[in-house]
Amino acid sequence: MNLNYDFGLIGLGVMGRNFILNVVDHDFSASGLDLDREKVEALESEGQGKDVFATTKIKEFVASLKTPRVVMMLVPAGKPVDSVIEDLLPHLEEGDIIIDGGNSHFDDTDRRFEYLKGKGLNFMGIGVSGGSKGARLGPSMMPGGEPDVYKVVQPIFESVAAKVNGEPCVTYLGPKSAGNYVKMVHNGIEYALMQLISESYDFLKRAGGLSNAELAKVFSDWNKGRLASFLVEITAEIFQKKDELGEGDLVDAILDKAKQKGTGKWTSQHALDLGMPIPVIDISVTMRGLSSQKDNRVSASKLYMEPRSTGSIDKQQAIKMAEAGLYFSYINSYAQGLALLSVVSDEKEYNLNLADIAKIWRGGCIIRAGLLEKIRSAFASDQNLANLMLSTDFVDDLNDSQAAVRELVVSSIAQGIPMPAHSACLAYFDAFRSGRLPTNLIQAQRDHFGSHTYERIDKEGIFHTDW
Repeated sequence: MNLNYDFGLIGLGVMGRNFILNVVDHDFSASGLDLDREKVEALESEGQGKDVFATTKIKEFVASLKTPRVVMMLVPAGKPVDSVIEDLLPHLEEGDIIIDGGNSHFDDTDRRFEYLKGKGLNFMGIGVSGGSKGARLGPSMMPGGEPDVYKVVQPIFESVAAKVNGEPCVTYLGPKSAGNYVKMVHNGIEYALMQLISESYDFLKRAGGLSNAELAKVFSDWNKGRLASFLVEITAEIFQKKDELGEGDLVDAILDKAKQKGTGKWTSQHALDLGMPIPVIDISVTMRGLSSQKDNRVSASKLYMEPRSTGSIDKQQAIKMAEAGLYFSYINSYAQGLALLSVVSDEKEYNLNLADIAKIWRGGCIIRAGLLEKIRSAFASDQNLANLMLSTDFVDDLNDSQAAVRELVVSSIAQGIPMPAHSACLAYFDAFRSGRLPTNLIQAQRDHFGSHTYERIDKEGIFHTDW
């Protein structure tokens, strides 16, 4: 056994096993640890002939690493992370590096950073996106921590990351929990894009009458144009998959109850704490919750009548409307998520570079899309850009597609097809472009019932009226 491995990884499930094999494929040696003997044996089998070692013994694992030791964890977020850290502590030395590669809450990362700093150890929280396939072939990675510590692991991370135009989809983002926060918002945007795509599918199927084969063709065509993205690409593949356990297409046999692991909810919760509007992410989280109420929805479907038919929609018209509407809402989703990052960057002193974030999202991750190069360029041109919708690069895109999304939403409402995420994007756009909102009335109401005061448009100061 080599006693000088470059990299250590704890958690040899499919994700961890693929990541460590990616590391050794790029000329780094690696050591893996898992308490499950079968997972250790799986790595030994898949890594045969490669410079990789695996064990179930923590002392043996730590002893196999060169100093300063680099130990990355790919274990479930929450208590398992703290438990692994405590198991590691007796075996580590000052200056060693612990990396959490899971979807940990940013508050937990900040707490662990301070805790381990007090013990002379370095801690990094790094978001890893791309699933098990990305882990093997090249993920997008979002690291946070001390910049000097990142430099130690930079050669490994840049080698294993996905590449776009030869550029690695990883870069140092900021101190402490910056990486976990960016990954959380990435996941919030992911929730939004998935909800928007599902609404487009629902509209095309129910209003346009498209078959699954036709839907596969539509999404495949979209993936060759301005909607080119990982999620559109896999959606086309999903519609082509036959049901091996039954008849017909698999998508029609899948229960319409969407689950979630919490990152979308965390994004909405913290945005509310900051007073930042991200309605498309909020409603996407809500719709997953509503989808889980299957029994109630089935009962309600028997109580309430469908809207009166407004006539069929021409298929090509429906496709054109849905494509422009989805593009409009794609821009909205990235705009809302990145606006949240802009605000939290100051709030938590992350000093985030939004152009860099868009850059590393271009490949490897779940929300990768051709659109991100244009987003990267917009933030690179104006580092003080508060919202993507203020960029002249996107004015024509939004102006040209807003008529389609309005038609899409109106048509869906008329036919009783739920389209909450597209509606949220349109409402956000209309509110954002409004120089005056009706919230003057809200302020008057607040002052009327609670003496909460208000400001005026023509005079400086704080005012109260005896209504």
